[in-house]
Amino acid sequence: MESEQRQEPSWSYQDLVLFLCLALPCFAIGILAVRAVVMLTPGKHPSVAIIALTGQFLGYGLWFGCVAALYRMRYGTPLWPAMSWRLSAGLILPSFFLGILLAIFVAVIGLLLRTPPQDSTLLELMRDRISLIIVGILATTFGPLCEELAFRGFLLPLLVRTLGAAAGIVFTALPFALLHGPQYHWSWQHLVLLTGVGCIFGWARYKTGSTGISTMIHAGYNAAFIGALIISKREYF
Repeated sequence: MESEQRQEPSWSYQDLVLFLCLALPCFAIGILAVRAVVMLTPGKHPSVAIIALTGQFLGYGLWFGCVAALYRMRYGTPLWPAMSWRLSAGLILPSFFLGILLAIFVAVIGLLLRTPPQDSTLLELMRDRISLIIVGILATTFGPLCEELAFRGFLLPLLVRTLGAAAGIVFTALPFALLHGPQYHWSWQHLVLLTGVGCIFGWARYKTGSTGISTMIHAGYNAAFIGALIISKREYF
């Protein structure tokens, strides 16, 4: 574990400002590019889910491409080692299963907190069978990967080095929760739960030194909730 901790990337706050400044134009280009393609394509247009999610993940791809290029130019290091991506085959399923258990625990806590019904943007994107499948696939693959690389791969090491482990984990979880705030109409119960979930992802990343582990836990967590939504929408199948 000590050897893994010594290999943490040496991000700086200058890197943070630079990469945040790149994020907005990258996501704007991704969204505008997808909408332009849709407008110029004759015939039936894709569902709202396809348009929204394609633009979002295209933005993520552009952003990580810029981060990879700049980090290699500044430090001579490839992106994946810089993000502490380590994942042995034997830990994939156990980590994924831990994510499912976490989702069950969070669902129970949510009942105790009387969280409002999930009348969210996510459900708006899942109005038909194709959209449900697309959202389900992306929410358990590219979604966890992109968010973990951004929050636990990039932001967490910087804050832990500056603030210490506990504070770094919490202050990484807060923007993670706020990112999902609009999806839940800023319900305080959901924000509290998401902050706690973000802390667990961060703790797993910190203790193992692996962004891959936190990504698999995140994927299992999302898969459990997507599975519950699929069961609740049996009319699609």
